[in-house]
Parts: sequence; structure tokens; C-alpha cells
Amino acid sequence: MNKLLISFLCLMLAACGGSGSDDAANNNIAECARTDINSQVYCKLVADYLWYDELKTGVDPLAFSTPSAYLDQVTADRDRYSFIMTEQQYQDRYINAVFFGYGFATQRADNNTALQVLYVFDAGSAAQRGLRRADKIVEIDGISVAEWLSRLDAGTATNDDIYGPNEEGIVRRFVWLKPDNSQRQADFVKSTVSTNTVMHRSVAQVGDKKVGYLVFNTFIELSEIELEQAFSYFAREQIDELVLDVRYNGGGLIRVANQLSSHIAFPRLQGNIFVKYRYNDKNTRKNSSVGFALGAGRTNLNLPRVFVLTTPGSCSSSELVINAMSPFIDVVQIGETTCGKPVGQVPDQVGDFRLFAINFQTVNALDFGDYFDGLSPNCPVTATVEGDWGDNADPLYAEALAYINNDSCSDVAVSGQRLGKLPSTEPIQPQWLRYNEQ
Repeated sequence: MNKLLISFLCLMLAACGGSGSDDAANNNIAECARTDINSQVYCKLVADYLWYDELKTGVDPLAFSTPSAYLDQVTADRDRYSFIMTEQQYQDRYINAVFFGYGFATQRADNNTALQVLYVFDAGSAAQRGLRRADKIVEIDGISVAEWLSRLDAGTATNDDIYGPNEEGIVRRFVWLKPDNSQRQADFVKSTVSTNTVMHRSVAQVGDKKVGYLVFNTFIELSEIELEQAFSYFAREQIDELVLDVRYNGGGLIRVANQLSSHIAFPRLQGNIFVKYRYNDKNTRKNSSVGFALGAGRTNLNLPRVFVLTTPGSCSSSELVINAMSPFIDVVQIGETTCGKPVGQVPDQVGDFRLFAINFQTVNALDFGDYFDGLSPNCPVTATVEGDWGDNADPLYAEALAYINNDSCSDVAVSGQRLGKLPSTEPIQPQWLRYNEQ
């Protein structure tokens, strides 16, 4: 399967006026005179990498067959986020918003006997044949998931064996259980899948209030249109409160994070600083501040508070939205501690590759941005998958509704605060990888 489904980052294509650097060509190091990709990557790192003084020394660029392998060896020990991809992968994922597969994401469940569905993309074969969030896949192509996972762990099977190679028209028969334990089966067909970023939107009546619920999955160019459509819907419904669900959202374009924030609370945010960029000591001239702006969005709700649902999968631009709005409106964070990425990268083109190396740190209007251990929730609740989006049994969504009813965290969440950080039920992965998307 396509394993690049990378995203969990902070792309900054518009916030600082470009994506390249003139400094690298002027570095007085031997690597900058070479034409091989790995040497050019190092040249860029010396010029622009936030932690350039922590780069490993004595690592020969010519000793590595891929720029990805070299990057892993040379970057700072603290760096969990820098990566490199081909130009085509970049265009597919971030510009065209497509990948090759069936269109769903899973995590292991029930002692490795099932794959629980976290979300499905609207345009994928899986969604069209009835697969939904919270369903559990138990059999693929006549072999139980338990057997497949056992083979995968033993190294006797690959993802291609399970799901088929990346070829148009590949078919696999899936058997799955619905939350009510009824069984379904269907043939899924592999194809190019467009990835909608708004996974769900709805409005619920909670007491005398209309509560909007938005599940947002990643910050890419497509999101600009989808967010405008979602907030136009919320405006027509005249919602009083908003629950923003970014539990699987690993980040993306900062300008879209600005747009989302403005949709929520503009013009209340007008005239205030959204983010401050802090570069390394070679690039202090790039340090700047950006105010809240409507951007591509036209519909704004002027809300005085927002509820944000988070897990360790909430990263980068998702955290930026929370941190940026907190000085100006009431941001009630519910769920689990976020991933901890107050840094971002300007994608640099190096040959036929895009280098995403950490270039800058972000801080809010109050100069706060040191959340490398993550942003902790006001109401700690462990995330589990109980039903489709908007199901009242979902513990994070239910906690938000309870807070709206009672204007405080529930007893369960208050107990969680006393116990400290709650364990996550979601798979903790390097943040440049998505959940198991197929």
C-alpha cells in the first residue's frame, strides 16, 4: 500500500514569501560545490535548518543511497519531523490531494484480530461500498486479519500481499463487522482517491444551544474550499457553539490554520497577531509576525469560545490553531495531549525532491511556543472509537457536549486531571506517517 501518506507537518508556502533559500549557494562548505542530491541536502541544512549547529559531523553524503536515509542520519537528535519526498509525491499529496488505495485508515484492535476503521475518504471504493468509521475489518481476500497481521509481524507477508500492489483495478474482498456486530462484505477496488479534508459536519441541539461539529483531517490547499463550505453551513444553521475535532489532524499549511481560526472567531480576532516566526541566528531577518486574516474564507462566526478535541495525532497546524487563538478567545481542549510540534518547515526543492527540514519555531501573540511536550487538555479524556462521527457515545465528543450543558469538565475528566496524563489508545507513530491508510 501507499505508505507515504505523510502529512503531519507545518508547510509554510505563503507566510514568508517563498519556499526556497538563497543562502545555501553561498555556504563555504565542500558539499555546496557538489551536484549529488545528498550533498545539496546538506548544503540547504547548513543554511536554513533551525538546529544547524546540532547537525551530525563526519557523515559522508555519498555513503547513502537515498536522501531520506542520509537525512535521518545527519539531522539533530531532537528532530522528529524533518523528511524528504519526491516532487511527484509532494504534488500528489499536497497539491492534488490524492493517493492510491481504497480510501480508509485503520488501527489494530481486539488483540490483533481486527483492523478498526478510523475514517474513510468520501471518494474511495471503501466508502462507496459501505465501510464507515468504527467498523472492524476481520477478513481480507479470504484470510483472517489475525492471520495477516501475524504474517506481517513475522516478515512473511507485506502490505502488498494483503492489499495488493498499487495498480488500477486491483480488487480485494473485505469482510467487516458493524458496531452492532452485524457482518458485511464487499469487493473494494484500488484506484486514485481524492482525500476530502472535512470528514464530517453536523449540528446538534444541546439544551437551548445549537452546537456545530466539524471533523477536520488535514490543512492543505483543498481545505480552503471545504472549510468555507462547512462554515457557510454553520452560519445558515446559526450555531451558538463549535466543536472542532482534530484528533487525527497532523497539520499542514499555516495559511489554512489562519483561515480556520478566522472562520471561528473573526472579527473578534481582527487586528491581533496570529503567529510569530522565529528562525535560526543566520536568518533573523526572516523573523516576522502575521495577523489573523480571512484568507480564502469569507464566512466568520465571531464565536467567543471553541471546543477542540485532540489526541497525540493532533500536531503542528492543529496545535497552532489552539495556541494562536488562546490569548483572545476561550479555547477548551478536550481529550489527550497533542504531539508537541511548535516548529515548521519551508519546503525546499532540491533536484527532483522536496526537502521538509525544520526551519523555524512559532510562538503566539504572548510569545508562548514552548510546547515540545504537547498541549495538555483542559478536560482529559481517553479517545476510543465507539461509532461514526457525531455519535454521542464518542468520549471526546460527549465530553464537549457535557461541558456545554454544565459549563465545566465532567467528573470523568476532572478525575483524569488528578491522575495526570491519560494513556492514548491511538497508535503513536513518527509524525511524518499517517495512521494505516489504505
